[in-house]
Amino acid sequence: MTFGSFETICNKTAIPLCSVVGSLDPNSAFQRGILPECYARSVELANTTIFQLGNAFVHFGSLIVILMIIYNVRAKYTAIGRTEMLYFLYILIGLIVSSLIVDCGVSPPSSESFAYFVSAQIGFASAVCICLLYNGIVCFQFWEDGTRKSMWFVRVVTVIWFIINFVISLITFKHWNTALNNRNTTALFVVTYIINAIILAAYVVSQVILVIFALDSYWPLGAISLGVFFFVAGQVITYLFSLQVCRGASHYIDGLFFGSLCNIFSVMMIYKFWDMITTDDLEFSVANVEHGVAEFGDDEKRNSVFFNN
Repeated sequence: MTFGSFETICNKTAIPLCSVVGSLDPNSAFQRGILPECYARSVELANTTIFQLGNAFVHFGSLIVILMIIYNVRAKYTAIGRTEMLYFLYILIGLIVSSLIVDCGVSPPSSESFAYFVSAQIGFASAVCICLLYNGIVCFQFWEDGTRKSMWFVRVVTVIWFIINFVISLITFKHWNTALNNRNTTALFVVTYIINAIILAAYVVSQVILVIFALDSYWPLGAISLGVFFFVAGQVITYLFSLQVCRGASHYIDGLFFGSLCNIFSVMMIYKFWDMITTDDLEFSVANVEHGVAEFGDDEKRNSVFFNN
């Protein structure tokens, strides 16, 4: 097995990209795709086949949680990095929606569009990683947060990283190039797994440094630790113990169910950490409740006009 091959991963867990990478087994009946030894059974509802039903419920629940978090973030009018955090959450919604499409069979694995949606899912996941790192750097206040310049910078960075991951994934899946093809997935593995893992590690390290050297309280370290724990636990269950989970649950769920569940717990801890390290002007917030706020501009949400009764 060569470096960057998904053969071992796909034999244990049914991640979407396993359906569009090339089979390395010469005796396989499939020219494309690597079938796992055990995967969650599909359900037929109203003449429609739904894959990963348990994972679908987790995704729908995640959307509700994200919308609640967005509501709370929007209520913190003067918090540092508020606009950047909202942008992070909006990209996260794109990731959840794309995951619903590829996990639940909205675009079947046998369709021509499936590779595009899987590439979009990988692109959104990568954009979430780089945007999270940017949010962590913003908290150091090296520059003014929420400004037009700051927002355009994070948009450009996330879009570029999305495009890089999307293009590499699509070329790999579609076999459009001899160097990048569905049997040579080294570049895809390096970009989507190794580099994104480094980006996430850099975010964690930066926030630990922020708490230790810039904050008076060490309580936010608890939120960071829980977030890292849930994320690592989700990855371990998804990629190492999915086979055992699937067999133990009689094919009703597999590792993707617990992986998605742990991921949303990690996002909740990211929000909790941000909420703990940012403060809101109580007088400003009370004034907003009493008089109402009219907000102007797409980027800077803290400019407001108060209307007297």
